[in-house]
Amino acid sequence: MTTTRSSAKHGFPRGRWLAAALLFSTLGGTALAACGAEAQGAQTAKVSGSTGETAGDAKITWGTCPALAEGQTRDPHLACGTLEVPLDYQNPGGTKIDVAVSRLSTAKPGKRRGVLLLNPGGPALGGLDMPETMASTLPKSVLNRYDLIGFDPRGVEHSTPQSCGLKDPTVTGLFPYPAADGSITKNVAIAKADAKQCADTVGKNLRYYTTANTARDMDRIRQALGEKKISYWGQSYGTYLGAVYRSLFQDHTDRMILEGNVDPTKVWANQVADTWGKGMADRFPDAARVAAAQNSTLQLGTNVAQVTHTYLTLADRLDRTPAAIPGASVSMDGALLRNLTYALLLHNNTLPMLTKFWKAADDLSHGSTTAADAAVLKEVFADSPSSPGVPADNQATMFMALTCGDAEWPHDVDGYATRTAADREKWPLTAGMPANIWACAFWNKPAEATVKVTPGGPRNTLILQNRRDNATPWEGGVGLHKALGDGSAFVGVDNGGHYVYNEGSACIDKATVGFLTTGHLPKKDVYCTDVTQK
Repeated sequence: MTTTRSSAKHGFPRGRWLAAALLFSTLGGTALAACGAEAQGAQTAKVSGSTGETAGDAKITWGTCPALAEGQTRDPHLACGTLEVPLDYQNPGGTKIDVAVSRLSTAKPGKRRGVLLLNPGGPALGGLDMPETMASTLPKSVLNRYDLIGFDPRGVEHSTPQSCGLKDPTVTGLFPYPAADGSITKNVAIAKADAKQCADTVGKNLRYYTTANTARDMDRIRQALGEKKISYWGQSYGTYLGAVYRSLFQDHTDRMILEGNVDPTKVWANQVADTWGKGMADRFPDAARVAAAQNSTLQLGTNVAQVTHTYLTLADRLDRTPAAIPGASVSMDGALLRNLTYALLLHNNTLPMLTKFWKAADDLSHGSTTAADAAVLKEVFADSPSSPGVPADNQATMFMALTCGDAEWPHDVDGYATRTAADREKWPLTAGMPANIWACAFWNKPAEATVKVTPGGPRNTLILQNRRDNATPWEGGVGLHKALGDGSAFVGVDNGGHYVYNEGSACIDKATVGFLTTGHLPKKDVYCTDVTQK
């Protein structure tokens, strides 16, 4: 995972990381304000965890890992291989696809408990390099007990990558911000065109690239590794994937950590519209306070209210009159401003850069950029090479495949318009985008019912949640804890941003490490208040 948590350690996330960061956290949840009875009905259907025919003698032959993008490096001890799995588990003898898997052998003889399978979220982020990233943050007490396993989920990066051939390959191109006057007419046309493009290019096979099937792939990985059970650490969308795996394969689940959480009862209809606006409203003041403290140089306002007003005024101005960015192929409009703001709110250590970016965007909108502004814009829009062999629109394609394929969305265009207008008024920072129409409104019906995440089973899951997470807000963690019931323990922390572990709270870190090493979970919900900003 060279594109998410690790980027924060090395300073400002650039280029492809920024696009990945946007994707990584969108599914805090993607969807609409009210799927109503249709969504609720889907949640009650029983979905089988069967993987059809067993993996038998399937093994992973370990060797070198796929080539990295130019300039990137990885731990030479990381080994990679592929595992063949069914495209459709209901037809296990049919078409096969490959899943790319990685292993960092860290466990010590006599101390080894098993494997810790990792997923960085998304949906649609690759995870081959995540073992190296996590190894740099975990103590020896954990590493001695687990070999770290990463994988690219089906359809993603090196796992039989899918591509719709989208004209705009960026994930942010899928985020439907309304026009300056609130109209969604253009959004409807784009959503319909994207859905048609995927249907015409990939066809019905795309319907098998779902979270449920990814969970089944995970169990095939378990079998191929020769493990009776697997432990798991999932972030963001990866919390939903983990909850689905736990529901389908409860007897194969050892210790599970879910960090920055999705409410599994809102997949995916209602998820963003119910939480994204509030999440941004909760998190934005953290950055606004940083800006206010530097008002003498930034001149964005002396308090949170003034900075917020400056930001909303800027976004509206750019909605109406986009500004050309020197040296970049894109123009600065309101949508781009909001998307970059969203990404830079994910980490506390990028808040100073975010406030400088606001200053540069404001100056740009007035046609009066300074040398300092130019330096900030150059860093923000610096690109990095893409991974060899991965289609440019792979993340965007799989983002749609998963969000549209896990659950059916409402199809009434007028309903989207009504909800968008209401959301736009209630949550001005997100301008109506979360409730707007997505390609899923024109998608084919999912291949199977949505997995119902249920309570029960062993008490083996630790939920980690920040109080002010703009990507997967507090309510998502509470909802997941409720869904899992006594099978989970909840540890929250008075912090902002998308990451919980190793972000300045000894209380959180102690609970996490203690659980992985001893299996001990707190008997009651815990709220940590000891954060020290890095």
